Amino acid sequence: MVSTYLSYDLVNRDLSASLKRVSNQSAVKREADYYEANIGKVKTVDEFMDDYRLYAYAMKAYGLEDMTYAKAFMKKILDSDLSDDESFANKLADDRYRDFANAFNFSTAEAKAQSAAQIEGFTDLYGTTMEEKDASVTTETTYFNTMMDQVGSADVLLSNERLRSYLLTSYGLDEKYYSRATVKGVLSSDTSDPDSYINTTLGPQRDDLTAKKADAQTRLAAATTAADKARIQTEINGYQASLDTIQKYFDMADTFNFTPDGTMPAEGAQTAEQKATINSLYLSNQERLSSATALAERDYFDGKMATVDNVNDILVDTRLYNYIRTAFQMTGVTVVRATIEQILTSDLNDPGSYANIYGKNNPKYLELAKSFNFNTDGTVAAGNAQTSAQAASVANLYFSHYNDDQDTADEKAINLYKTAITEVKSVDEFLAKSDVYSFALKAVGLDPDTVSKSTIKQVLTSDLTNSKSYAYKLNDERYLTLARAFNFTTEGGITTALSAQTEGTIKSVASDYIVKVTRFIDNEKRIGTKETEDSSGKKVRENITAQSKAKEEASVETKYYSEKMLGLKTASEFINDDRLVKVLLTAYDIDPASVDQDFLKQVFASDLDDPKSFVNQQTNPVWAEILGTFNFDTKGNLAKRDDGAAVQTQGKILATENLYNRQTLEQEQGESNNGVRLALYFERMAKSITSAYDILGDTALLEFFRTSFSLPEEFSNMDLDKQAALVKKYMNLEDLTDPEKVQKMINKFTALYDLENDNSSSSALSILTGDAGVTGISADLLTAISQYR
Repeated sequence: MVSTYLSYDLVNRDLSASLKRVSNQSAVKREADYYEANIGKVKTVDEFMDDYRLYAYAMKAYGLEDMTYAKAFMKKILDSDLSDDESFANKLADDRYRDFANAFNFSTAEAKAQSAAQIEGFTDLYGTTMEEKDASVTTETTYFNTMMDQVGSADVLLSNERLRSYLLTSYGLDEKYYSRATVKGVLSSDTSDPDSYINTTLGPQRDDLTAKKADAQTRLAAATTAADKARIQTEINGYQASLDTIQKYFDMADTFNFTPDGTMPAEGAQTAEQKATINSLYLSNQERLSSATALAERDYFDGKMATVDNVNDILVDTRLYNYIRTAFQMTGVTVVRATIEQILTSDLNDPGSYANIYGKNNPKYLELAKSFNFNTDGTVAAGNAQTSAQAASVANLYFSHYNDDQDTADEKAINLYKTAITEVKSVDEFLAKSDVYSFALKAVGLDPDTVSKSTIKQVLTSDLTNSKSYAYKLNDERYLTLARAFNFTTEGGITTALSAQTEGTIKSVASDYIVKVTRFIDNEKRIGTKETEDSSGKKVRENITAQSKAKEEASVETKYYSEKMLGLKTASEFINDDRLVKVLLTAYDIDPASVDQDFLKQVFASDLDDPKSFVNQQTNPVWAEILGTFNFDTKGNLAKRDDGAAVQTQGKILATENLYNRQTLEQEQGESNNGVRLALYFERMAKSITSAYDILGDTALLEFFRTSFSLPEEFSNMDLDKQAALVKKYMNLEDLTDPEKVQKMINKFTALYDLENDNSSSSALSILTGDAGVTGISADLLTAISQYR
């Protein structure tokens, strides 16, 4: 009979041809055609399992044919979140289950307004936008104050978009409807000059409105019906709104010193005090508190404290009072002015003083009392209310807590958004949910009060694969960011997210990458310690192992991969990013150093449906599998694939078919020689073995190992840890990453398999013994073979 080695070599010598032969078998091709035609129609795990041909095909492909009956168990596998180390599939020792879950996107294939990853990214964007908004307040204030020293004229100010915006925002005027001529006239006016523009133009308007308001108030007092009263009150409100606007212009005129012709006088357009006034107005008209506001409050507090000589000076000044309350986190309704007064006037040397009595349960009371130097009657020498150290300490507390309420509100808004967006099924529902709508627009830097909903609807229903669609025509990156963050169709419905790779594939790649880079790193080797907190908040020392450090470093790369992949728009962006390429290729067992950019460009320019394309001409089918996981067209642009396979990408379909063909090949070979099947199986599984226990837990791998090192069947009766120790002793697991060393292991196995199974006619044995007529083998040679690595 033909030896195991020769039978294996016959199949493996041109493995691609062997697999091609299997794929062309009528029964195999029939099942593959059915799988390709129907997997794209499946939407849920239950639908998948209910189609037995699809389910059984996939189960066989991933080596789980004997578990096909266990549908409840396999459903838990397919529902697992592979990004969670504690998920069901990840907690199982057998990697076949994780690989099976990796092949599908059931947890991410459902049509959603936003996927889980999109929601997370969008809420992160909200936080970033708010931080940038905070920073911009300081930036714009600095810019305004600097430019006002050199602006030259009112015309220059109004022609500068940033200065104009700062000015109008400070006075609460809408930039869309302001009159340039009016504002210029106001800026060039002296309110004390009766002949100035403001007094000759807006003055009469103010007098007329005041008279009309007074007349309306008289009519309101005489009105007898509710309808008349309501109508007249609305009229009065209109007059008052116009009067308020005119007053803003008078206030504006008082904060600038331009000459009547609009030019800047020698002493400048504004004094320092006038700048401070407009800065304060600008900050007060911001929707959010910012660090600039905190600095302004600190400066105001420190300036006032230099003249304070009585505790009442603080209590009657709302800004001073609120500064203290905020710094010491005493903003609750139970803390009133009398509370603050009693704390500040406490004698800390008197155990019976207010601060000492109530400070036992409220340490902040004592901290506040120690931060000021008032006498028990509330007096203090001017300038001595605080030392510089006390002032700095209070300022630090204020900076730590000035936006606590805002942070709490942000967290609440984010949590509400995360819940509410999952219920949105159409663009109309999105527009109707005010909290969701407002949050989304703020996240991208748009003002929900100034943008029309019709504009937003057209943006969200734009076809982003068409550069001429509405979202692009607006020429504003904020609208494009908004459109890209959601999965609305052009008809207003919802679909799955369009990204370079599906969310499920991204998770799969990330999971595989971590496994591959930490594969043989010793988890017992301690390389240091770090300080952490336990569940009670107690600080503890935790050992850092080589493997935990490697996992931490790998997690940084996979986080980068996950975030960047969701934002890629072209294949070239991927190809030019070495970090992305490294993660992907490592996950697929390809050495990144062995692949250059030109090769990748040819892969991504290939048409998977063209048998003659570059990717389909490669001996290794993994390149077609990789390409099939991307949503790029042959020009490298992001585009929806037309294969319709939402729960499994084209790449994963190819991988499943390739695995099915490989399983079939191995089964066929096993029918005539089980040794060949074991050899082929070991060759396929070698790249996934991470520990001795992977071998001991797999019957076929264990048989391969036992035969390779001439160990008796009783080997399996030993203590498991002792078995693992022997595996490590005889087999260097890191050699499994080297194809040449793996091949040598297989050659050795095939020879010893024939020996153990008494295949005396084996030509391979003849070579080993040097005599075709000798059926035995010397003890010395057997020992040498068993020690071969």
